[in-house]
Amino acid sequence: MKKFLVVFFLVGIVLTGCQKKGDVIKIGVAGPMTGDQSKMGMDFKNGVSLAVEEWNSKGGLLGKKIEMMIGDDQHDPKQAVSVANKMVNNGVAGVIGHFNSSCSIPASDVYNRAGVPMISPGSTNPQLTEKGYKNIFRVCGRDDQQGRVGADFVTGQLKIRRVAVIHDKTTYGQGLADEFRKSLGNKAEVIYYGGIVQGDKDFKSILTAVREKKPDLIFFGGIYPEMGLLVRQARELALKAPFMSGDGSIDPKFIEIAGAQAAEGTYLTFSPDPQNIPTAKEFIGKYRAKYGELGPYSIYAFDAANIMLSAIKEANTTEGNTIIDKLHSLEFNGAIGRIKFNEKGDVRDAPYVVWITKEGKFIEYWKP
Repeated sequence: MKKFLVVFFLVGIVLTGCQKKGDVIKIGVAGPMTGDQSKMGMDFKNGVSLAVEEWNSKGGLLGKKIEMMIGDDQHDPKQAVSVANKMVNNGVAGVIGHFNSSCSIPASDVYNRAGVPMISPGSTNPQLTEKGYKNIFRVCGRDDQQGRVGADFVTGQLKIRRVAVIHDKTTYGQGLADEFRKSLGNKAEVIYYGGIVQGDKDFKSILTAVREKKPDLIFFGGIYPEMGLLVRQARELALKAPFMSGDGSIDPKFIEIAGAQAAEGTYLTFSPDPQNIPTAKEFIGKYRAKYGELGPYSIYAFDAANIMLSAIKEANTTEGNTIIDKLHSLEFNGAIGRIKFNEKGDVRDAPYVVWITKEGKFIEYWKP
């Protein structure tokens, strides 16, 4: 009798555990949660967390609680594939991520095979949505768009004619640098083109070579840790040409690393200031109250999460293909405005503007 009771008790635990597992909907959040780019990963996590908390406070989704599964890809492509496999094996209904294009692109292969929808808040390399995967989306723009805006600003507004282009040899960094270079066309001469190694700390040899070319502007394709060091070390070498970079560098950490004085006058391409978008006001207030100052991609992670959860709600299931169809067919009201995906999974409208660094802050500067 005692043996029977023990067996009954253990079976009851197993059944209870299964029921609890079935009572939740898992949403993955993937990005660099540790390491030198962890600021971006935590911005993702905070944005998604805020969305999930709001949904759960209203009863969850399909009668179930929403749980987040966090994946740290450490901005490493191999780790991103490992994270993607873990997400799929743990039964996530969708993934918000990754940040780096070099991670999102290989991870997308895993999600595609499994039929799991993925929405990236920050991967801008065109290749991500050019592979023809129906399940891959992004709420940000593309590097061919921001590269063109940057080139138009440099040649049309600044009247720059001699440009040095540096990149970090990554899918994102080199991709953005190449799109910028391509968009320059014959309007400016690229008098230097070369790459650095992401993670290195001393760039004075390459900056010395750049200085000898006497550029009017230096463009960097990469992320804020290297951008900050490049700008700081350039000023130490009396290299006075202004710098320009893209969305991967527009974070307060860039100014912290470079120093406010060295960073002064740096140009960056990014989306318009959310503080000037009426629909973003409520999000900004809630985010600041809970997490402090929002990062550049916090609002995009928040919108990506809400879009994913709204699609699941409309699909009335966690079955991947049905959710994917909803993502393609619906129009969503986000904190950054109305969002509709095209057949590739890109947003239909992805405006880029130019920002400038002034007195230790980023200020929206020019709109095409």
